[in-house]
Order: sequence, then C-alpha cells, then structure tokens
Amino acid sequence: MTQDKGKGFGFGLGKIKELQEAFQKAQQVQAGAQQLQQELEQMEIEGSDKDQLVTVVMSGNQEPLQVTIKPDALKQDPEALSESVTEAMKAAYAKSTETMREKMEALTSGLNLPGM
Repeated sequence: MTQDKGKGFGFGLGKIKELQEAFQKAQQVQAGAQQLQQELEQMEIEGSDKDQLVTVVMSGNQEPLQVTIKPDALKQDPEALSESVTEAMKAAYAKSTETMREKMEALTSGLNLPGM
C-alpha cells in the first residue's frame, strides 16, 4: 500500500473550509428551526367545510385548537354533520401542512452540504 503524501486523510484545506461552512449553516438552521417551532405553535390556521357551517382551527404544527359549529349545521343529520366536521378538519390540516412545508423550505434554502 502506498500513501499519497500531502493528502493526509483525503481532506484538503478547501474541504475542511467547506465542512466548517456546512456546520455553521447547520447550526443556523437548527436555531431557525427552534424559532420556527415556536412560531408554528402560535399560529391559528382555519379550515372549513364547503358550506362554511363548521370551522376547525389548528396551530401551525397541527395541534387542534378549536371547532366552531354554526346552528344551521345542527339541522343536518348526524352523518352529514360528521362529514362537515371531517371536511373542515382535513382543510385545516392541509393548510397547516402546507404552511409548515413552506416555512421549512424557506429555512433550509441554500443549505448545500459538501458531497451531497
């Protein structure tokens, strides 16, 4: 076995600098992620059924916060009311998921790790 002198472990100074920059960026992303988590917890995202009879409010991290049912919704049969609640929950969940995805993409944009 021959060892290529001057290359050490295969890390030139440029690679070390890239790794340092990647670690710094990762630390920034981690701090940003903690701040984002707090922001998502404070958000209130609404979803409603198609008739606007039921509204569900979730936090940005998909924690259910509130359900509002209008009196007209109570005139429906139980199955229809259940469908309205489910539809509103799905709408709030979808908006919450999209909001979380967009914010995470913004947070991690520009993160280029060496070798990836």
